[in-house]
Amino acid sequence: MADKIAKTQLIDLVADKTNLSKKQASEAVSAVLDSIVEALRKGQSVGLPGLGTFSVTETKERSGVRPGTTDRITIPAGKKIRFKVATTLKGEL
Repeated sequence: MADKIAKTQLIDLVADKTNLSKKQASEAVSAVLDSIVEALRKGQSVGLPGLGTFSVTETKERSGVRPGTTDRITIPAGKKIRFKVATTLKGEL
């Protein structure tokens, strides 16, 4: 499995690919991530060209089994975030 790129490494990559200082790159990366989270909290989809689309979907109440036991539980309805990979990226992987 490939190594994970942390936020600090992402900031370094952005700073290297632009004329931004690491501080400016940090502010830009944080602003983008905050904007994505804010949009998802509002229930909006976020499309990132060439990468994919984040969306929020409703889940229905369902039954399940408590891990480690055989107890039946009810899992409440809620929301979850889905990610659909862009077809261009999917074809390149």
